[in-house]
Amino acid sequence: MSDGLAPGPDGAPRCWWAVGTPEYVRYHDEEWGRPVRDDRALYERLCLEAFQSGLSWLTILRKRDAFRAAFAGFEPAAVAAFGDAEVARLMADAGIVRNRAKVDAAIVNARAAEAMRSAGESLAELIWTFAPAGRAAPRTRADVPAITPESTALAKELKRRGFRFVGPTTAYALMQACGLVDDHLAGCVAREVAAADERGRALPAAGTGGG
Repeated sequence: MSDGLAPGPDGAPRCWWAVGTPEYVRYHDEEWGRPVRDDRALYERLCLEAFQSGLSWLTILRKRDAFRAAFAGFEPAAVAAFGDAEVARLMADAGIVRNRAKVDAAIVNARAAEAMRSAGESLAELIWTFAPAGRAAPRTRADVPAITPESTALAKELKRRGFRFVGPTTAYALMQACGLVDDHLAGCVAREVAAADERGRALPAAGTGGG
């Protein structure tokens, strides 16, 4: 296999980072790189990427259910209403990452997302305006960047709108996770499955073809 591909538990090639644990395999195969266009889901991913900063993503995956319970299912309107009592509750919750700056950022970011909604804007639509044009599939891990001009611009725009913990690296991780870019390596089974799904959606429904 090329540099960056590794066999998964079924022997199929996957991105190198995705084969170490069942949680990574499932996340890689079912979520990472698949397009996310829902405001609530993108707010959740933005929060989780911020909480991951400086930690293993596996830590976040294993705490994901606890995060959802602690943060009201990541409904921005609910989190935006959190006050001192909720912050104290979160800082006492061993099921999540108890980092005060990151907890505060999640609440501030919910308020920023709600301000956008009140103004008739969509967080998802804003984020997707920074999706780059199509590009060739990365072939090795060296082809996968940590920061791009688009992620730098996205981070700058989110910060301008009041979001926190959204530097260019976090912004690019969000873009990868939510399908703004497809950084599954060439030959990765998840990339092939996603491409097949896309081809299937492009086909006409039964009985609607020509002839």
